[in-house]
Parts: sequence; C-alpha cells; structure tokens
Amino acid sequence: MKFVIEGLLEKSSKGGNLVVVRNEERDCCKGIEHCELWGAAVKWGSEFKFNCLEECCKSCKSMCTGKDGPCLCDSWVFCGNKQACGSKFSECWLKKQKDTLAPNKQDSGDQVIWTSGLIFGKGEGIVGLGTEYGVLHVKLLPECAPNSVNYILELLGMRHCAGCQLYRAEGRGSSWDLEGNHIKDAPFGPPFALIQGTVEAEGTTFSKSPAEGCPTITRGSVAWVDNGPEFFISLANHNEWKKDYTVFGVVLPEDTEITEKIAKLPTTLDMWNNINVSVLEKPVPLWFQRIKNNNVNLNLKTNSNSDSNGA
Repeated sequence: MKFVIEGLLEKSSKGGNLVVVRNEERDCCKGIEHCELWGAAVKWGSEFKFNCLEECCKSCKSMCTGKDGPCLCDSWVFCGNKQACGSKFSECWLKKQKDTLAPNKQDSGDQVIWTSGLIFGKGEGIVGLGTEYGVLHVKLLPECAPNSVNYILELLGMRHCAGCQLYRAEGRGSSWDLEGNHIKDAPFGPPFALIQGTVEAEGTTFSKSPAEGCPTITRGSVAWVDNGPEFFISLANHNEWKKDYTVFGVVLPEDTEITEKIAKLPTTLDMWNNINVSVLEKPVPLWFQRIKNNNVNLNLKTNSNSDSNGA
C-alpha cells in the first residue's frame, strides 16, 4: 500500500562532517523505554541523579558540544519509574560507546526498568543511504526519534536491504524556489517536492514506529509517512504540513544534488486517494552503509563495560 503525502536545514562540510542542527532538533531529548545500554561510565548513576530523563539527557548533551574534541558522553541511561526502580529511582548513568552506530545493549523488554538514549555529536551518527546515483549522507537524530533511529541502525548492521527502494519522485515545480522556499501565492502541489520510498527490508519485520519528534519539514528532512516503513526526503520547506511527520534524519546539504537528480528521473502519473502523484518508471534500490569518520577515538580511563547496576 502506498501512503500519500500532500504535498532541518543543516549547514555542513563533508570533509569534517560538520552539521549545524536547528533549535527544534537541538532541544529534543527522548530515549527508548525498557532498554539498557552498556558502555564506559562517565558519570555513575549511584552518585548522579535527576528528577526526569530530560535532565539526564541534557547533562549528556552538555558534554558533547563539539567545542573540545570528541564527545565525552554519547549515551545515557535513566531510571524514572519510582515503583519499578526502587532504590535506583532517578539514577542517571552517562556513558561512552565504543561504536555509536552499534551501541552496546545489555538488555531490553518490559522487565527492564531503564530508559536509554544516544547523543550524536559533531561528525557522529552520519550514515550512508546508497543509490546508483550516489550516496546520500544522512545525519540521524536519535534525540528526537530514538525508536526510528534504532531501526535504521539495525538496517545498517545488515549487509543488505533487499526491498528498500525509492518509487516516487516529484520536483518543486513552480511552487518552490531553488532553496526550497515557497513562492508567494503558488499552490502547494502537485508536484509536492519530495522523493518517497520504503525501508522495509525483506526478511525483517517492521514494527510501526510511534510518533516521535515532529519538527517542521525543511529541505533535506528525512521522515516517515504515517509511522513507516514508507518514508520521504523533502526537497522543499513544507511549513504547510504543520508538524505531522516524525523526522529521524536530515540529508547533508552537499548531497541534495543527488536527490535533485533522482527527482528528475522518468515518471508516470498515477492517482492515489484522488491525488495526482509521479511514480518512478524504474524504482531506485537503496541500501545503508557506514561512512568513515575522521574523528579521533577517545580513550576513557574508566571501566570498559560499566552496566547501570555499577558492575
């Protein structure tokens, strides 16, 4: 079934993978419930406590400003259910992962009392979305959409993404300028200035992602249609869409030429739910891949694998 969309700009330098995140994304602080991440302890929860997970998350973010080299903290673990947590209630563990794209997960499930989250600093959390027309560098946003990013990281760990593809492509027409800004008095589509596809890989079961961070859609935003696995990459700023879509990533600006190229591929007109759409004559296969990072690894003089029980 194809879902219909009627109808994050970040500055970067690919050499240094510098990404300036908008305030809407910067202010996000969400985690995955019933999940405990392992990692080298930067702050021990038995001595470091907060009243809410947002404060725990922000304390980790404060150690990941990008001003003083690599992040000192890239993951956090919090216990916020007073009844379930008992003596561990309000504990905030700040940790450092060996590999932020493959975080060390100790346990998950309803029996786990912890909530965990990731923080991707400068040059971190950038994955490649491969196409035959080039690789799109996508900065993931775990602070805004942790469950969505967790699924993308699972796909990254697989060596294939069979079935993942783009199947719809629509340019900006005469409604948006080259920077993605809407032209006064112009209609809001069609065309709707986006490329759309699916990342439901064959052999995997996609669990519908709950609604997460929904900032304003801008040029380069990568977001779910409905709750996934259908997704889209926006080619314009869509203030008219309010904040209805979970944004889990953003394409680095220098790669927009690839999305523009895909948007110009041959299409055929189709009608979905009484809306005119442009469907690619030949779907574009997709796959996820790691991007080499030039950041220097940080050696922590801490326990190499401290769990949230202090072990």
